[in-house]
Amino acid sequence: MAQNRPTPIPNINIGKVYDSRYGESDINIEAFGKLAEFFGRNMPVHRHDRFFQLHYLASGQIRLYLEEQQYLAQAPLFFFTPPTVPHAFITEADAEGFVLTVRQELVRQLLHTLPAPQLEPWLMQPACVELQDEPAARRLPLLLGLLSEEFMGEGRGREAAMQGLTQLILVAALRLSQHAGPTAHFRREDLQIFHRFNALIEAHYREHWSLWRYGEAMGVTESRLNDICRRMADLPSKRLIHDRLLQEARRLLIFSASSVNEIAYHLGFKDPAYFSRFFLRETGLKPSDYRRRNS
Repeated sequence: MAQNRPTPIPNINIGKVYDSRYGESDINIEAFGKLAEFFGRNMPVHRHDRFFQLHYLASGQIRLYLEEQQYLAQAPLFFFTPPTVPHAFITEADAEGFVLTVRQELVRQLLHTLPAPQLEPWLMQPACVELQDEPAARRLPLLLGLLSEEFMGEGRGREAAMQGLTQLILVAALRLSQHAGPTAHFRREDLQIFHRFNALIEAHYREHWSLWRYGEAMGVTESRLNDICRRMADLPSKRLIHDRLLQEARRLLIFSASSVNEIAYHLGFKDPAYFSRFFLRETGLKPSDYRRRNS
């Protein structure tokens, strides 16, 4: 059995891997569904250096990991991640909302009038908050919607409007964070195995490793790995592997000009016909039909 080694937590620069606008602006907002289409509904552990993020979900359920804490939460909700805080999550297909990304220097600038004892703990501590039907909770999606309109537009005073709306959103999140819900606790070793499994999937999904080989690489049995995945993600271990293959297939069908056969070979399928059957079984659509629908 291979010895376990610590796996570096990837730092995702959204501007480089998703949209160049994210590299040019201090404030960025995107529909959660669009990011999920690109990155997948099963988002392995990662971090964002120098950026705060606020994920707001208007619908759906989420299994969320913030550092070593796990949440199983139902929308409407938001979760807040300071820079460098490792996080991972799995959402249902109907989960929709917004993802706000703000450069850390601007966050402190926008909130500089708040007393340090009130501000600093919040800026350093991740949180997940299930929202109740109250005025502050109802305002949050409205403010995010207005910010999204400004981000996509080119109106006069756009930057000033974006900063003003972001300030209101951050203050609303700060107020609502006092309602942060309880976390579910799991053994540290199990959580590490789960994140290690996701990292190995990322490195080897194109090689179509068997579950036995993943287990061997981590020094655990297939049955234990499957048990951990069911408890952590409510999904079997094989489902997580298939989801990563599907995620990459969808990306390539939408964002590349490669043929279906080329995509099949790129994803490690020796027979393009088998890839088409796999995609049809998992999505209900042939790869070519999926491309036409989303082109």
